[in-house]
Amino acid sequence: MIARIIQFSLVQRLFVLGVFIGLTAFGINAWLNLPVDAFPDISPTQVKVIMKANGMTAEEVEAQITQPIETELLGIPHQTILRSTTKYAITSITLDFEQGTDIYWARQQVSARLASVADLLPAIAEGGLAPMSTPLSEMFMFTIENPNLSLQERKHILDWQIRPVLRTVPGVADVNVLGGFTRTFQFAPDLSRLVAYGFSLNQLETALAEANMNGSVGRVRAGADSLVIRTQSRATSLEELAELVVGNVGGQPVRLSDLGTLSLGSLTRYGGVTRNGEETTQALIVALKDSNTASVVEGVMHKLNALKTSLPEGTELNVFYNRKTLIDTAVGTLTNALTQAVLIVIVVLAVFLGNVRASFVVALVIPIVVLLTFLAMSMTGITANLMSLGGLVIAIGMLVDASVVVVENTLSQLGANKPLPRLHLVYRATREVAVPVIAGTVIVIVVFMPLLTLTGLEGKLFSPVATTIVYAMIASLVTAFTLIPVVASFLLSSKDGGVPGYLQSLQLAYRRSLGFVLNYPKLIGAVALSLLVISGLLFSITGKTFMPVMDEGDIIVQFEKSPTISLSSSLEIDKQIERMLVASFPEIEQVVARTGSDELGLDPMSLNETDVFMQLAPSDTWRFSNKQALESAIRESLQAYPGINVGFTQPIQMRVSEMLTGTTGMVAIKIFGADMQTLSDIANNVANVVRKQEGAVDTNATLIEGGDFLSIIPKPGVAMEFGMTNAALSRYLKMQVTGIQVGEVIKGRVRTPIYFGELEQGQAAILSPDVLNSMMVLMPSGQELMLSDIANITRTQGPAVIEREKAMRFAVVTTNVEGRDLVGFVESTQKAVGSSVSLPSGYAIEYGGEFENQIRATNNLLTVIPLVIAVIVLILFTIFGSLKLAALVMANVPFAVMGGVYALFITGEYISVPASVGFIALLGVAVLNGVVMVSHYESLKRQSLSLSERVANGAVSRLRPILMTATTAMFGLLPLAFASGPGAEIQKPLAIVVIGGLISSTLITLYLLPIGYHYLERRQNG
Repeated sequence: MIARIIQFSLVQRLFVLGVFIGLTAFGINAWLNLPVDAFPDISPTQVKVIMKANGMTAEEVEAQITQPIETELLGIPHQTILRSTTKYAITSITLDFEQGTDIYWARQQVSARLASVADLLPAIAEGGLAPMSTPLSEMFMFTIENPNLSLQERKHILDWQIRPVLRTVPGVADVNVLGGFTRTFQFAPDLSRLVAYGFSLNQLETALAEANMNGSVGRVRAGADSLVIRTQSRATSLEELAELVVGNVGGQPVRLSDLGTLSLGSLTRYGGVTRNGEETTQALIVALKDSNTASVVEGVMHKLNALKTSLPEGTELNVFYNRKTLIDTAVGTLTNALTQAVLIVIVVLAVFLGNVRASFVVALVIPIVVLLTFLAMSMTGITANLMSLGGLVIAIGMLVDASVVVVENTLSQLGANKPLPRLHLVYRATREVAVPVIAGTVIVIVVFMPLLTLTGLEGKLFSPVATTIVYAMIASLVTAFTLIPVVASFLLSSKDGGVPGYLQSLQLAYRRSLGFVLNYPKLIGAVALSLLVISGLLFSITGKTFMPVMDEGDIIVQFEKSPTISLSSSLEIDKQIERMLVASFPEIEQVVARTGSDELGLDPMSLNETDVFMQLAPSDTWRFSNKQALESAIRESLQAYPGINVGFTQPIQMRVSEMLTGTTGMVAIKIFGADMQTLSDIANNVANVVRKQEGAVDTNATLIEGGDFLSIIPKPGVAMEFGMTNAALSRYLKMQVTGIQVGEVIKGRVRTPIYFGELEQGQAAILSPDVLNSMMVLMPSGQELMLSDIANITRTQGPAVIEREKAMRFAVVTTNVEGRDLVGFVESTQKAVGSSVSLPSGYAIEYGGEFENQIRATNNLLTVIPLVIAVIVLILFTIFGSLKLAALVMANVPFAVMGGVYALFITGEYISVPASVGFIALLGVAVLNGVVMVSHYESLKRQSLSLSERVANGAVSRLRPILMTATTAMFGLLPLAFASGPGAEIQKPLAIVVIGGLISSTLITLYLLPIGYHYLERRQNG
């Protein structure tokens, strides 16, 4: 089959060239149009439910909304996680589904269950499914800056001028508006006037709704025309609203303005945004699931540029987060490494082949295979990201291996001065190496198959790595047996044969050293085994982690203050800290902080919680040597603000942590149980133990207790004497504290809500419990009574936040880890907590975080890799017909791993999933070189040579191809090993392992394998 393919290619050379030119053109088109992202889509199929209930405490929301919904949702099939966060007036319920579950099916199932439970929820509950986004959908953030505009005016621009336009961008799920004040038309009833005119609040609300409306009547015929009839009395402005007639007393119309004061106001707000010590407003662009990040951001920027001319003079759109910047930087890091790797590989080829034309023939493989890989990625929906491009960089050194062997053997055939036509010699040279080349390539493909079996986050991260490597290796194999013989037949001749003089000197030196090694096999074997044993000891003490933390370029610091703090006080602290940071750290270009809940409810934080986004200056302008030193200095400066829990993270890192555990922090320790106070006590005890562990930083126990409440308990029967029910009293008080919406004014597309209540800048006019106690209440009977006359007011405490998972309450302790491996930290922490913290009956502790992915990936690989090794042994047995020779080749593998372990130990890197991928890559290269050497030994059996001559001559003749395959793979990864910038951290452990392993593997192949072959053959021959 292969012989026929080679023969056909050499007979139809122009056809083959035409086919590859066409495929290259398609590859270029795929490369130019390939979607680009920082990471592959690592998010699960996730559906989020956001429910709001204004005025309800966390416990009430949990009992009346969260629990009924959770009970209904638990029955949906294929779900893996059901967790919720319940806080004042809001609950966020998240469902994750099994990999491969259709997102539309999942949303339909959740929507149907919500509909079935709707009748059980309180009347004030509102909400439903969140936009179809993912935890990593936050793509673009900006603030509106204009000193001449109030916060209310800025938010009005965002709500009604910018947001509707940005939502038309393809791929945008929604635009989250944060900070500022939402404009309302506010009506503050005058109780004395209401009594004078004989109105109750309920009557006034009904009268206003009936007066402020447009009605549809029907049609009437007017000659040949048909006219639509409508009634029109809806107000379109504050002035028209004031003139609405809501009643008639004594034959005189009663207007709304007669019963109270109308003014421009703002809604009660549950969050705010500050920038560099001043309040501002912010927009956050949320992208749809599976959208092209780069094109979404480009579309948003295009719309914003078009909008600038229509904004008020002096308005600046201050962009402080742009995911495309990270994408360009990270992908640029990999692209530079890829370019450098290609150039290095070409130079290495030129050195070993010693022939410009032969080097060109092999080098031609690289761009063609890369473009064919891009074509395959485009056809299968793989984006160009850190992981897929990283796989391509890994493959650069290996994808030339097949062509190197073909061209090297072709040069040998041409240099032998055989009286045969050039085409025949090329055909013979290619056919001779077909079996070992195919076997070697298949083995490389097989060794990467375990990555395709990974599940969860690690599977989504590393399956693109394996897939692109497989694509590249298949393309390189096809090219080696079709295009390479054709190009070689055109460019190479008998003059190109032979070995350059400097390589002959290298071969001579190798022959001498090999002779020495063959004379002392026991000594060399003992040294090799000793080094192998030592590497095993080093492996056991080397730290383990899931993945190196990628430097995203910016910092997020999370604050958690006292649970009872007000929004204004929380924002004031944020402003003070921001001014200090900007003044003290020139490394920080600007600080934007978000406190409290966002408008969409996608990230429902409390008033005491703040995410502080720090946009950093270029690192070459810093006073600090690295980002960790900068973070340490910032952390130390924040100690001047006692009572604030602090945690450091990054934009994507924060969302990945939340996706994995529902909380932020590298490690999350969850304590499950029923009683909130007990959970809080246990969490604090666990946090104290964790803080003592080496490497623990930013350790915090979630403040679930400490929320202060004023409980208003109606005196039995007192209010009813005056015609007021408990529900009516609650509604009346809500009007006074937060306001109640009774309608809206519509003008164009702008909708302004009408609120009953007296709010000042989004805060209630009632500012203290004493004022509330003496507040006058208008009874339906027309009398005014003090609230204290009809109700008792007490101050109590309760949970500020209730976290639930699998329908159970839990408290959580989060921590980051610095200067220590993650898995080792968790193991020591588990022992310390287990010995120091006792749990009551019915309570349990679970550990979560990235380390779970590391453990799961390791267990998966330990299961699959033995099967892969068995397949490789089967392939080797098929090639050699001997289990002994198959075992001899496989003996190279542990020594290749040995070099990788030494490399990790010397560089201080941990064993991680990227490092494991490096070990897998070593498995393929080590076996490939062994196949090349042993295959040649077996082919020399046909010659009348002694065993020693066969071993020495075979090893020397294979020196060049073995060194070429090893050095191209090794030097091709040097750019990754020394790369800097976002994304380099992830690929660096992989490159280090492969480089170290290739050094040891090559030495073993060149020296220990000949010893082993000599020993096996001598025993077989007696």
